[in-house]
Amino acid sequence: MTVTDELVRARAEALAQIDALTREFDEVVAASRSSNADDEHDPEGATIAFERQQVVALLDQARRRLADVDDALARAETGDYGRCADCGQPIAPERLAARPQARTCIACAR
Repeated sequence: MTVTDELVRARAEALAQIDALTREFDEVVAASRSSNADDEHDPEGATIAFERQQVVALLDQARRRLADVDDALARAETGDYGRCADCGQPIAPERLAARPQARTCIACAR
C-alpha cells in the first residue's frame, strides 16, 4: 500500500466518522427538543447539554484530522510529503507509519 493509498483510506475513515458523529449530534438535538426534562438538575448523570458538547468535541477532532489528511495529500502532490514543515528535515519513517498525516518531525513536534 502506498502512502497516498494510506492517506486516501484515512480520509475515507475521517469522512465516515464525521458523517456518523453528525447523525449522532442531530439525534441528540432532536431528543432534547422532544424532551421536556430538566436535564440540568437530573441526578441520574450526564445532561443532554453535556452529551451534545461531547459529540461536538469529537466532531471537531474528526474535522481537524480530515484537514490534516487533506494537507498531507496536497504535500504528496507537490513532493513535500515526508519533510518537516518546521525544520525541513525528513520525518522519520516510523512516525509517518504511525501518523501518515504528520507535518513535523518528532523533534519539532515536541
